Formats: sequence, structure tokens, C-alpha cells
Amino acid sequence: MPLTTYWLEHAWLATHVEPGVALEVSSDGRISAVRTGVETPPPGAVVLRGLTIPGLANAHSHAFHRALRGTVQVGSGTFWTWREIMYTVAQRLTPDSYFALARAVYAEMALAGITSVGEFHYLHHAPGGGAYTDPNAMGEALIAAAGEAGIRITLLDTAYLSSSFGAAPEQHQLRFTDGTAEKWAERVSALKERDGVRIGAAIHSVRAVPADQLSTVARWAQDRRAPLHVHLSEQTAENEACLAAHGMTPTQLLAEHGVLGARTTGVHNTHMTDEDIALIGGSSTGTCMCPTTERDLADGIGPAVALQRAGSPLSLGSDSHAVIDLLEEARAMELNERLRTRTRGHWTAAALLRAATADGHAALGWADAGTLEAGALADFTTITLDSVRTAGPVPRLAAETAVFAATAADVRHVVVGGRTIVENGTHVSVPNAGEALAHAISALRN
Repeated sequence: MPLTTYWLEHAWLATHVEPGVALEVSSDGRISAVRTGVETPPPGAVVLRGLTIPGLANAHSHAFHRALRGTVQVGSGTFWTWREIMYTVAQRLTPDSYFALARAVYAEMALAGITSVGEFHYLHHAPGGGAYTDPNAMGEALIAAAGEAGIRITLLDTAYLSSSFGAAPEQHQLRFTDGTAEKWAERVSALKERDGVRIGAAIHSVRAVPADQLSTVARWAQDRRAPLHVHLSEQTAENEACLAAHGMTPTQLLAEHGVLGARTTGVHNTHMTDEDIALIGGSSTGTCMCPTTERDLADGIGPAVALQRAGSPLSLGSDSHAVIDLLEEARAMELNERLRTRTRGHWTAAALLRAATADGHAALGWADAGTLEAGALADFTTITLDSVRTAGPVPRLAAETAVFAATAADVRHVVVGGRTIVENGTHVSVPNAGEALAHAISALRN
């Protein structure tokens, strides 16, 4: 079987930085061997200078929110006023324009070292709520966009049925709803997994899926052993409304209807009671933190330390794409906690990288990605150690340098399944990603 050898000047091997590592990648896109102590590049090897880490996993994305960047930074407002602007953009998208936008967004992710994305997808139907000829046209556009950008995608097809706790959808939410969870399940069951594609499920929130339909979505995911994600306690207003409607918190409601579990990830988990934390951790439900969006929307700082200590694996997402930079998400999780507690060192650089790699991939159903070891998918990212941000520290501190100093701009090389998608800081198949983004977003204003 033909092999490609990569010589890594420095590699992060889950616990430490190792100099001089040779990775052998087989034709099936997996790492077949990892050799340490290789001081010079073997003949014919692809040389990657800097720090090579497993590919980053963006566990929570709304691709079309990228069109809001800058626009929603004018003036003040709240999450709820931001949401009104988001609805306006959503109404303008078609399968073709969504493909163009998502292709550019996923190329931006690749340039940031992201090799897998969890797309929390709820923009299903045509304006007014009618079905496209292919009821999954919008989801297929996202899958095709990820394929062209070269990254893996877990399409988290989202049930969104109500405007709030059983109330009918509002006009601008008609594109999101299938009417009932049963009809949602019928539509999403037509989506097929393929190379580089996983199909998962999502409950938009306890606001948007009536309590008596939560279990239908949970069963669909359980029957397929698929990832199940849910926006959870992002806003205090959601908690208050849930208490008023059901006499319990959103977490308690999800627990009562069988939603929590090891394949489930709560996104944000910001405003949690002690009992909520115990339920999340005790059920091994994951937590996806999205610090750059949570701070952008003034949502608050979630209890990530307490959740992890209780047993909840942590992952990271860029959510609304105020920025797309998983290194910044990792850094922000630690720095937010420092501000909240006025103490340092809640996570090591290794722990933060694990959230951004192995644990993020696991949350998306890619348990065989996120590590540099034999048998794993050959998905990896190289960060330069000689930029103005990263130059200076000794190589053994390269992980700390990457997490606490580097940015997406320091990503130089990205490989997915043994195929190079970013080379010397340029996307191979979308070489003008900035221009593609500008064109796709401009088209939505017309």
C-alpha cells in the first residue's frame, strides 16, 4: 500500500511536544505509523516546520451567521435584537447561495486549522416554509460545500418546531420547521452518510421543540448511534420561561425526556444550577463552549470547570463566527475563567488542545480523529513557530505558545484524510477565500 511520509519538526502527542516525528500515511487516509526521534527528514518526506497538532474540531457552527460579522457590531442590543438581524439574513438564502457562502466559510475554517465541523443546521425549507423539490436541498448544499472546502462535516440536522414552548412558529421561523418531530425524522432519515460526512441530530432548544416531542428526536439519534446536540441554557430568559411552563429547568426537562447521555452535547450550558451540573456530568453529556460568541452576545461565562469535574467532556465551537479561530476559543475558555475567579491555571495547554481536537471530534461522531497515532484519520494542522506572535519560546513550550499566543493566521499547513487542503497558508481549492466570502455575503444584500 503506497505511503506518504510527513516529517514533523515538532508534534504534539497528546501529552507533550516531541521533536523530529515521522508520520506515515497510507492510501486509505489513515496514519499507519508514528516514529519519534527522527532528527532529519527521511528522503522524499513532506517537511512540516513548526508545531503539528491533530486537526481542530469546530463542534458548533451556524454557517450562515458568518454573513452577520461586522453588521451586528453596530450599536448595542441583546441576544434577542441580534436574532432579528439573523432572521433577515436567513430569509435571503437559497440552496445555491447557501452553498456559495458555506463553501467560503468552510474554507475559512480550513485556513484556521479546522478539519471537521459540526453544522447545527435548521434552515431547511423555502421562504414561507414550503419544501424544496429535494426536501434536504439546504442540508445537501452544506454537505457539498464542506466537500469542496476539503473538511469533514457532521450535519446536525435540527428539529425546530415552535416559537416558544409550544407556540406556533412565527413568520420568519417557517423555513425552520417541519411541523412535528415525526415529520422532521422522516425528512432527515433521507440524508445519507458518505465519505467525510456524518448525519447527526439536534434539538434547537427546549423553547423550539415541545416537551412531548423531545423523545422522538432523542430516539432517532439513539437508534442510529448518532450525535445529538442541543442549545442549552444559553439565556436566563430561556430558563425562566421553562420554569414557568414546566416547573423545571431546561436540563431537568431534557433529562426527564431521555435526551441526556454520552452521545449528547449541550451547547453553551451557561446558566446552570448545581443540580443541572450534576445531571449533565452524571449522564456524561458533553458541553460545547463557544466563548467568542458567548462574549459577543453578552451571554455570560458558563461553569465549564464544574461541568468537566462532574464528568462532562468539553468541546469548542465558533457558533456565530464572530471570529473563526479555535485557538482563540481554547484560550478564551481559560481566560474567561481567570476573569471570573481571579485565579489562573484552570486548564493546561494540553487539556485545552484536547477539547479542541480529540474531544471535539468525539462529540461529532469522529472518534477515530483528533490524535496523532497509528490507526487514526490522517487529519492534522501545522502552526508556525516563527511568526511575530509565536517566535521566541523554546520548542518544548510549543503547545503553550499555540494556545496562548498563536491565532488562525499562524496556521500554515492542513491535511485531511492524507490530502493537503491548506499549503503554506493558502487554501488549495479555494485560493481566494476572502474574495469568495465577500462575494457570497454581498450577494445576500441585494
